[in-house]
Amino acid sequence: MSRGERVMRMSVEQPLWRALTGYRVLTLLYAIGLFASAYEQFVRPWVAIGYFVVLSVWTLATLPRVANAANCTKRFLAADLTVALAGILLTRFADSVERIEAGGPTLPSIWTAGSVLAFAIKGGWRWAAFASTLVAAANLVHRGAPTRDTIHNVLLVWVASIAIGYVVEVARASERTLARALEIEAATRERERLARDIHDSVLQVLAMVQRRGTALGGEAAELGRLAGEQEVALRTLVSGGLVPLSRVSEDAAQGAVVRAVDEPDDPDDPDGAARPVDLRALLAPYAGARVTLSDPGAPVPLAPLAARELAAAVGAALDNVRKHAREGAAAWILVEDEPDEVIVTVRDDGPGIPEGRLAQAEGEGRLGVALSIRGRLRDIGGTADLISVPGQGTEVELKVPKAPQGAKDARGKAEQR
Repeated sequence: MSRGERVMRMSVEQPLWRALTGYRVLTLLYAIGLFASAYEQFVRPWVAIGYFVVLSVWTLATLPRVANAANCTKRFLAADLTVALAGILLTRFADSVERIEAGGPTLPSIWTAGSVLAFAIKGGWRWAAFASTLVAAANLVHRGAPTRDTIHNVLLVWVASIAIGYVVEVARASERTLARALEIEAATRERERLARDIHDSVLQVLAMVQRRGTALGGEAAELGRLAGEQEVALRTLVSGGLVPLSRVSEDAAQGAVVRAVDEPDDPDDPDGAARPVDLRALLAPYAGARVTLSDPGAPVPLAPLAARELAAAVGAALDNVRKHAREGAAAWILVEDEPDEVIVTVRDDGPGIPEGRLAQAEGEGRLGVALSIRGRLRDIGGTADLISVPGQGTEVELKVPKAPQGAKDARGKAEQR
């Protein structure tokens, strides 16, 4: 099976950068339109024309700078805010006093808000408060005296930019929490997979050595005791384990990094939807003198991963029968091929499982049912139900959907296209 580490970078603020890019272009056109509509009222229109030439070149040339947080450096933010402040202050030299006193717009108009928003997205609400305060001071100098409209506009930009900066900081914190949760989930699933493999091999051997050594006595008993100690230590390790810390970018604006392990069935078919496997071929080796296999006469196709995990879960159930049922207990495997799912039932005529025994075993680190059966089925989208009545045997019902979730999603997208 091909396995590899998949690295994902999460950045919830990337859509904000894309929106800011469009905002700067649109507000540039809006500011030029305002100037063109009132051209005759300007005292020195050549000052405004010169400024708009600079503003247009600056806006278009710096579009890559506002495409993401990495490109939007502190130097760029300082230069961008300087261009906005210069436009506000130049308005008094280009426009007429009457228009200024009447509350006419500044040369950059609402383009200035884009510069403040860049501060908010990059550095949070503190940076936004700093930039909007400078813009407010420039507007008050431009007007000459605080008016109701000026104060209204200043407060609007100030509150809006700080609110957006605060939302960005909260989004980053949530992003890091989500990244941590995803990495814990990925690490837990990998640990459970390793625990299943260990349970199906190493732990089984250690348990057998312990039982045989105790029965033989002498030096073999000491060997059995050591095997038992190692079994307990290994069970504790695989049931606990360590989860690595999530990776976080040095620049918080670049988002968090999540590392997960992918295990596709085939490099060319990551969803495992092609080349199905006949489940009967995987279950046939389990049939024997005490195990009866009943399956349909036709093939029971399943995705390779689902078929392997289902067969392994059946093997784990039969191991429990051999270990915990009475001597000579018989088992039956029934395979049912339904239209949407495959159902495999493993039943035995042993003494059954006492109530509360499974929870006690899981607490002791014995994860045969929890991981080797239920864990396997959960990972492939199936379910495992265990029914046991003392004195009447145990029945394990395993259900697996025929189409893996990835294949369903792929078909759904194809139908939408």
